[in-house]
Amino acid sequence: MAKYRKLGRRSDLRKALLRNQVTALLNHGKIRTTEAKAKEIRKIAEGLIAMAVKEKDNYEEVTVKAKVARKDADGKRVKEVVDGKKVTVYDEVEKKIKKDLPSRLHARRQMLKVLVPVKEVTDGKKKAAKEVDLVNKLFTEIAPKYEGRNGGYTRIVKIGQRKGDAAMEVFIELV
Repeated sequence: MAKYRKLGRRSDLRKALLRNQVTALLNHGKIRTTEAKAKEIRKIAEGLIAMAVKEKDNYEEVTVKAKVARKDADGKRVKEVVDGKKVTVYDEVEKKIKKDLPSRLHARRQMLKVLVPVKEVTDGKKKAAKEVDLVNKLFTEIAPKYEGRNGGYTRIVKIGQRKGDAAMEVFIELV
């Protein structure tokens, strides 16, 4: 018996399809697909969520000194003349950042192997599209939601047969 469904595709196409659908599921929380695809998506998505839950608090806060450009009331950088050249004025600021411990960093890289980069379009303009950090979303939003739960992070709900080929369609959603 096979360990996975082949879904009638070559391996490269199958991997791309599953990566895209897992990314869409984690980004939107719910997608519509066929039953066979949903069962494969479930395996991958639940593994990623379990990894995020396990490594959620595995970081340390570090104070870092950073140089930040001084800005005026209009939000523009303040320039100063030094030796006949205009130079931007910088201030030193202390910031607290989260530094991943090795196991969380490894988990982050494993997630990045599966997840596809997502851009969210705002105002209907492609130029105003913002990159969505799904790995950060997994650690900060999704993992705390499932902290006390042992698996079963997704639900498959059958919605009937598709009109064209009578394939069973389902919604797969995060519980």
